[in-house]
Amino acid sequence: MHSDYQVLRTFADSWGLAYMFAVFVIVVCWTLRPGGKVLSNDAAQVPFREKEDITDV
Repeated sequence: MHSDYQVLRTFADSWGLAYMFAVFVIVVCWTLRPGGKVLSNDAAQVPFREKEDITDV
């Protein structure tokens, strides 16, 4: 009889890679969507802002 560890490991081996690939594709598509440029440029400037300049987009 398989232990819980073996069952979870088998599940992770079989579906973990597919799940991670799907998450990667979703993140890439979300980043490259047509309306994402403004938010991406805003996020890129966050480290260079002064405390008073921080506003919500």
